[in-house]
Amino acid sequence: MKPTLLVLAAGMGSRYGGVKQIDGVGLHDECLLDFATYDAMKSGFGKVVFIIRKDIEEAFRERLFDRIARNFDAEYVFQQHESLLNDEQIKKSEGRTKPWGTTHAVLCAEKAINAPFAVINSDDYYGRQAFEILGKYLSSISPDSAEHAMVGYVLGNTMSRSGSVSRGVCTVKENAASADGSIGELDSIVENLKIYYDESDKIISDMPEGKKILTGKEWVSMNLFGFSLKAFEEFHVYWENFIKNNLESPKAEALLPVASSDIIAHKQGIIKFFTSQETWFGMTYPEDRQIVKDEIAKKIKAGYYPEKLWEK
Repeated sequence: MKPTLLVLAAGMGSRYGGVKQIDGVGLHDECLLDFATYDAMKSGFGKVVFIIRKDIEEAFRERLFDRIARNFDAEYVFQQHESLLNDEQIKKSEGRTKPWGTTHAVLCAEKAINAPFAVINSDDYYGRQAFEILGKYLSSISPDSAEHAMVGYVLGNTMSRSGSVSRGVCTVKENAASADGSIGELDSIVENLKIYYDESDKIISDMPEGKKILTGKEWVSMNLFGFSLKAFEEFHVYWENFIKNNLESPKAEALLPVASSDIIAHKQGIIKFFTSQETWFGMTYPEDRQIVKDEIAKKIKAGYYPEKLWEK
């Protein structure tokens, strides 16, 4: 069974200042998501599901979806404020404008997924190697497997000179190289919501307990996970606890790395840790768009991508 690619594309893009999910960066105005979908298709994935906001549906179809759907099995679902809430919960949280977060988004797409699946952000460039790793692994597991996966990146390869980034810093129980290529199992993920370069070019993380200097060699999560369908069981438990404690919060988010860590903490499975040495680039800030365009152009010139991705 070919795995599914699940794309988190419902974010607000507040730092970017626009709908970055459908901003053109390719030579023929392709979006960053065109390249991610192309890489997934070339790496053995059989379907892509996009999670979007209803208010961008028309632009999303015009700028991205209809083109991809002509070349690949694709569909989209909506992440809405009231999704997964009962009437009383909707009423109590009616003042909230911020989306509920990435775990909520994944749960909104549950009915559209019937095979092991990978999850990616819409505004990050991961590189084809990561899709090849997860495509191969997810194709080898059963839908009810308790052995999930993720691809981690070196922190220094994922920084932005345009401003701070949010990264989940990982600890890994490493072992000898395994037959599937993983380096061990994920032990924990600690969300670092503000990592940046200071004036002396040191990498700083602002944590609740104070500033922390990082080496840049830490493994970090870029929300690139691979799950069997069994993961939804723990995601529902996490979501129910989250909404119970944060229903009236204007900003609290149900984060996928936290829900994923719960799989381990509650002994409901393991997450195999794969690695990529690819250099990240993405669309966090307006200044990033030209950087992304330049990097994509380099890859096209080198033959990594064809000049025009899609035939139709």
